[in-house]
Amino acid sequence: MGVAEAFDAVAGRYDEARRRLVPCFDQFYGTAVEVAAPPLRAALASGRTPEVLDLGAGTGLLSLLVAATVPGVRVTVVDAAPAMLAVAADQLRAAGVPHRTVHADLTDPLPAGRYDAVVSALAIHHLDDDAKRALYRRAAGALVPGGVLVNAEQVAGPSPDLDRRYDDVWVAQATALGSDDAEIAAARERMAYDRPAPVAAQCDWLVEAGLVDVDCFFKAWRFAVFGGRAAV
Repeated sequence: MGVAEAFDAVAGRYDEARRRLVPCFDQFYGTAVEVAAPPLRAALASGRTPEVLDLGAGTGLLSLLVAATVPGVRVTVVDAAPAMLAVAADQLRAAGVPHRTVHADLTDPLPAGRYDAVVSALAIHHLDDDAKRALYRRAAGALVPGGVLVNAEQVAGPSPDLDRRYDDVWVAQATALGSDDAEIAAARERMAYDRPAPVAAQCDWLVEAGLVDVDCFFKAWRFAVFGGRAAV
C-alpha cells in the first residue's frame, strides 16, 4: 500500500480525528489561514478573483477554512488520493466554494495558472528532502508577485532526542484529547510514509526558492506553520 491508498482508506472518517491528532488544531490551521489571507484580500480589493492552490489537499479542510475567512476565492485542490479528493469536492461544493480538483502527485507538474496563495497542510512531509525542495521551487514560481506560500506541517526535531520528545508530547496530548490506542496506532501506520524535515532547513529551502519574508509563524512541538512571499 502506498501513501495515497493509505489515506484513501480513511477518507470518509479522516476529519473526525483531526482535533485529537492535531492537538494545536485551532492555532495551527488558524495561523496558516492568517498568513494566506492578505494577498487574497488584496486581489479582491483590486477586483480580481483570488486564486488558491492547495497541495495535498486531502479532504479540503484547509481550503474550506481559507474560503470561510476570505469569501470569494477560487480554489484548486491537488491530491494523489482520489477518495480524499472526492470528499474535498463534496465539501467545497456544499460550502459554495468555486473549485477544481486535480488528481496528481506532489512530484508532478503543478496545475497551470498563477496563484495568490499556495497552501498545504500535513502533506509535503511525505516527500523526501530533494522532492520537498523541488516542490518549493515550483510553488514559488507559480505565485503572483506578492503571493504567499504557506505550509502547515508536521516537522522533525533538530536532533534525535528532541524528535523523540516531540513524539512523546504528541501521544500525551492526543490521548488527553480522547485518542485511544487504536486511533494512535492507525495514525502511526500512516506516519510510516512520513519524511519530515526540521523547520530551519525548510525555511532555508524557501529562501533558496526565491521567496522573501520567510519565517516560521507558529510552532508547537512537531506542528509548525512556515512560509514566505514572492517579491513584488
